[in-house]
Amino acid sequence: MSWFKRNKAGINTATENKKEAPDGMWNKCPSCKKPLLNLEQIENNYVCQYCGYHIRIGSAAYFSILFDDNAFTELFPNLTAGDPLHFVDSKPYSERLVESQAKTGLKDALRTAHGKMEGRDIVIACMDFNFIGGSMGSVVGEKIARSIDYCIEHKLPFMLISKSGGARMMEAAFSLMQMAKTSAKLALLSQAKLPYICLLTDPTTGGVTASYAMLGDINIAEPGALIGFAGPRVIKETIKKDLPKGFQTSEFVLEHGFLDFIVDRRQLKEKVSTFLKLVQ
Repeated sequence: MSWFKRNKAGINTATENKKEAPDGMWNKCPSCKKPLLNLEQIENNYVCQYCGYHIRIGSAAYFSILFDDNAFTELFPNLTAGDPLHFVDSKPYSERLVESQAKTGLKDALRTAHGKMEGRDIVIACMDFNFIGGSMGSVVGEKIARSIDYCIEHKLPFMLISKSGGARMMEAAFSLMQMAKTSAKLALLSQAKLPYICLLTDPTTGGVTASYAMLGDINIAEPGALIGFAGPRVIKETIKKDLPKGFQTSEFVLEHGFLDFIVDRRQLKEKVSTFLKLVQ
């Protein structure tokens, strides 16, 4: 009869005495929808233990995964974007920058740092999608350029982790110029015979894909990442044809020769370190 009335022998905690789980303790896997304990996610490098889905993370998490003991020196941390075009859409670009900085605690969509990976010095640049969609603006390009100069000066390998929706439209031509600028700097890095490792994560699209994200001495990607120039919907509307299954996933891109290999995030540090041992 306990189906129809409360069983007094059961748990009868008063509403005011019930305790909620602390915020941030549990998350849901975007793929399999199973609950994930936050501490277990950190231990598993933010990969779902049930289905292997690679949860989107930012520079802070990548630095903690790759740098020994999460020890590093951030390079050029105070660079911020200007608003040379006085761009206004739904709101002025200058206001959007301030709001994004307050919301994310970041200066712009990319951070760079110098540290050690399994005892070897390396410079890592990592994009943050939470800052205006990880869009490539003048600060992103300038930080990459300066980081490459730093690598050449100190004879260090360079790794770049891409995660972007493409060029930042609020900077127009200033943003697009970063494609040529960063590509030219990478040519100098190549001339100095220093390794450039590019990791493509979900998503890597637009002008980022068309420039520095695909110019690595070795191009690798995380499983299931969206990689492409234009989005699948735009391509389908343009060519008026259905796209192949899994189009623009890292597995599809690997099959068609644009990647060297796909690496599980839990083996990322080991794989990159092995590559550096082979080439240095």
